[in-house]
Amino acid sequence: MAPNHIFGAESMSEPTPPTVSSTLEYYRPVPHWAPRAPKPRYWLHGLLLLATCFTTLVMGARMQYNFQRGQPALSFNDSSVPLFPANWAFSHPARLLGGLPFMATLMLFFLAHEMGHYLYCRRYGVYATLPFFIPVPTPIGTMGAVILIRSRIRSRTALFDIGIAGPIAGFVVAVAMLVVSLGWSKPMYSGLGPADYELGYPLIFQWVHRLLVSAGLLHGPAALPLDRVLLHPTAIAAWVGMLATSLNLLPGGQLDGGHIVFSIAPRAHKFVSRLTILILLPMGYYLWTGWFVWAILLLITSLRHPQVAEWPRISGGRMWLAGFALLMLALTLTPAPSAHASLRAIWGR
Repeated sequence: MAPNHIFGAESMSEPTPPTVSSTLEYYRPVPHWAPRAPKPRYWLHGLLLLATCFTTLVMGARMQYNFQRGQPALSFNDSSVPLFPANWAFSHPARLLGGLPFMATLMLFFLAHEMGHYLYCRRYGVYATLPFFIPVPTPIGTMGAVILIRSRIRSRTALFDIGIAGPIAGFVVAVAMLVVSLGWSKPMYSGLGPADYELGYPLIFQWVHRLLVSAGLLHGPAALPLDRVLLHPTAIAAWVGMLATSLNLLPGGQLDGGHIVFSIAPRAHKFVSRLTILILLPMGYYLWTGWFVWAILLLITSLRHPQVAEWPRISGGRMWLAGFALLMLALTLTPAPSAHASLRAIWGR
């Protein structure tokens, strides 16, 4: 629920209610003031959705092309294919159709994540926009999605439920697609050069793979260790979903994890945010430079947090859900999403 951050978010702004002009207002009920909800811009949501489907379809087509040729899906070693091969993909319909599995999986993940937040906003009478998808010609074709929250969240319970609903919904979709797609892996051929993006795998990837192998559900090349197989583009989409889930659950700022922390212990939120930043800095140096970006994002978004009523506190089953959120973070966190991309490794080249 951070403003304009990659891989799904919610931006919140608090309206300022009218001031009480007379002391007499203290003695009589004052009607609750709420801002008038702006008219939804369905055309903009639809346009961004279509544009993001286009960019993810094109990049998915390139991934499928690489996969069919025995190359890592995220490889950019073929100089005959442009970095964003729109004309290349549309020149052969079969290439474009090859990008559908990746596009459908990735868009389903982001839609599930954002709609989890949106539906719980509706449940608690909080005004929120529909998801704004972000089409960018990155290696995966998008920077995620964002919803904007335009009215106050009145209770810690509502803040907790809205914050955790997105990660849970996205996590369920990502795990389901991972289970389905791991069986489509190919063996990595000997002598294959290094890919542009050598992926690191979170615990959930390794555990699901081992579980399916032990259950006899993966056979042949798919049963090989993860570092010896080429993942199908659909599995790459599931990997992106896991990464996005862990980033959103970082406990600080106005990320989903930060809202969960704030709803449980408001006074600890600033300390936890700063502690998370201090942890991310050495991770950026030794593991992945992207952690520096998230440290800066947490620093900016931790300066101010939407206020909610201190009472009642959350309790009961929601504390168990908070534990599940921590488990999701541990299972989906990839300390080094891309090999050889730490600041230390870059300086050493």
